[in-house]
Amino acid sequence: MGEPLYRRVVIKVSGESFAGGQSFGIDQPTIDRIAVDLIAAQKLGVEVAVVVGGGNIFRGVEVSSRGVSRPTGDSMGMLATVMNCLALEAAIERHAVPARTLSAMVMPQVCELFTRAAAHKYLSEGRIVLLAGGTGNPFFTTDTTAVLRAAEIGASAVLKATNVDGVYSADPKKDPNATRFERLSHSQAVEGNYKVMDATAFALARETSLPIIVFSIAEPGSIGAILTGTGRGTIVAG
Repeated sequence: MGEPLYRRVVIKVSGESFAGGQSFGIDQPTIDRIAVDLIAAQKLGVEVAVVVGGGNIFRGVEVSSRGVSRPTGDSMGMLATVMNCLALEAAIERHAVPARTLSAMVMPQVCELFTRAAAHKYLSEGRIVLLAGGTGNPFFTTDTTAVLRAAEIGASAVLKATNVDGVYSADPKKDPNATRFERLSHSQAVEGNYKVMDATAFALARETSLPIIVFSIAEPGSIGAILTGTGRGTIVAG
């Protein structure tokens, strides 16, 4: 691979991707593959931080109609992201690469609290930093978390890993005429209401001038390909 386009990035990985072909839970071979891709990206000379969703274990928005309040449901979902980050941390460290989970929620027996100083320190030491617990507040998605943390730690870009290879005009699985965008502005992404990332995340990226690259994580090596400009995806910037 060539030289990376970015030196520090936040990679957003959905919790659903951790389930692999299952409908629920953690598929270890899938997590191992993602860990290998993250390690390969770091070996390009990139400082890598990762935000993981929790949808493979629990989705807070799904319980609001079952007698659980939205804030409580979101807190449960944030706990699911901690479990996913700990599983990914273990997978990375099995390859003798140091990783560290930092959580927005205080749980000292489990992992360290996120601070900008801690994130900077561990990234500069060569660790892959896993950012758990969402923003620590209800009503915000892990997409917004990824952009927020990227702005906080001075990342150059957010890489949004999905199950499709970019942003489309419609759902390509449902509409055969859907077209893929090579590039969009932040404003176009917000106004188009494209479902690949929530509007709050796009709006925050616009405010902080952070590019977002949307790509598919389905193929091994896809993260490194995006980092070196050879991968297929949609750039949301400007």
